[in-house]
Formats: sequence, structure tokens, C-alpha cells
Amino acid sequence: MNSFVRLAGDLPSVQKSFFRNAVAFVFALVILLKSKSSLLPAKKSNTGLLIVRAACGTIGILCNFYAVDNLVLSDASMLNKMSPFFAVVFSLLFLREKTTIVQTMGVIIAFLGSLLIIKPTFTNMELIPSVIGLVGGIAAGAAYTAVRSLGLKGEKGPYIVFFFSGFSCLVTLPFLIFDFHTMTIEQWLILIAAGLAAAGGQFAITAAYRCAPAKEISVYDYSQIIFSAIFGFFLFSQIPDIFSIIGYIIICGMAVVMFLYNNRKKNK
Repeated sequence: MNSFVRLAGDLPSVQKSFFRNAVAFVFALVILLKSKSSLLPAKKSNTGLLIVRAACGTIGILCNFYAVDNLVLSDASMLNKMSPFFAVVFSLLFLREKTTIVQTMGVIIAFLGSLLIIKPTFTNMELIPSVIGLVGGIAAGAAYTAVRSLGLKGEKGPYIVFFFSGFSCLVTLPFLIFDFHTMTIEQWLILIAAGLAAAGGQFAITAAYRCAPAKEISVYDYSQIIFSAIFGFFLFSQIPDIFSIIGYIIICGMAVVMFLYNNRKKNK
């Protein structure tokens, strides 16, 4: 998805976000209609959480797309992949899913690793896109926590995707109407491809966070960084600097440590 977003060229992040979510919305709607499911929440009390998930998810996508357009692809993806660590934090704060010292240290060390990617100095020309990318990761972590809570409350995955995608399209539609940038046929096709890739990822990640705590599945989400680095190299000739690579190793390393620790704890 990130590769297609970058390939779409010089278009506003809001416009890219609209098309990304429009495809996912259509997919989710077809699934709901085919299964004869209701287009209303499973419980009326879930509406607030659905709005939180949709609002945080929209912020996360807009920030991520801005970072993708202005940073090395693997850097933008890694900052967005801070979301599982923030999901652990938010799960502790709002779902009371307790964390251990090892998990807490994992979150802290991963955040320190993200600073190697952000490089917070006044001479860093990429500081603002990096911070925006990190904000996107925080927002995504909050969104995934809401998904986890919705799953515990009986809300189905396709409906969560349907609500989020529809909400995001409605929020970005006014910007699209007043500031639409004409697109070539190639850009239309690329953004549709981005939407298809996003829809597949969205259904998968929604199912994952509905069925398991964030602390148990976060490691799998980091495979995206490998693919982002490969796509970034072959499509855009991007090579991350040594500090970013060290940051990747620290963050991915913490993800693996937390995964192994959680598995060991679960087996005991």
C-alpha cells in the first residue's frame, strides 16, 4: 500500500486517503450484504468506540501517507509500526490488560529506537515528516486498541472496516471537493491498487486485533518493514542511513523479545 501511495506521485495525502478507504468501504459493504449482515452496530453502545476507532484510524492514515511522501519508505513504515507498542500502552490504560516489566521496557526501548529514525535535531530537514509519522503510529495504536475492545464486545471485523472506511471517506470528502487534483489514468489505477492492498491488510489486521491481545501479535506486523525496504530500494532507489537501520534493529528486536516472552509466559 505504501509503495503504491508513493508511486501515485504529487497528490495531497487527503486525496490518496479517500481513494484508499473508498476501495476498502466497497469491499466491506459487499461482504456485509452478501452475508446479509446488518449495516448497524451489533450493539448501540459500540457506536462510541466505533467513532474512536474511525477517527484515530483516519488520523493515522493521513499522517502515514504524509510521511510516506516525504521520507524514505522504510522509515515511514517503521514509524507507523510503532503502533503495536502504543497499542500495548493504550490497552493497559483503557482495557486494563496488565503489562509486565519486560513489556514496559520493550515499549520504552522501542520508542528510543524510533528516535534514531526521527533524529530530533533542528538541522534535520526531515524532522517534521518524521514526527508526523510517529503521531500516525500513536493514532494507529489507539485505533487498534479500540478494535480490540470492539472485538471483546462482539463487533464483527467486516463491520469495523465498513464503519471506519465510510467515516474516513466522509471526513475527507469535503477536502476532495474543494481541492481536487486532476489525476492521470495511471494515477487512478495506482490508487485503486493501493486501496486493494490496504483492504487486504485492513481485514487481516482487524481480525488479528479482534482475536488476540496486542502484546501477542505485534511481532508479525513488523514483516512490513522488510517489504518496505525491498520496495523502497527497487522502486525508488532508497537506502536508509545507518542510524535508521540501527533503529529498525532495536524496534524489531524488541518486538521479537516481547513475542517470545509472551509465548513463554502463556505456555507456563
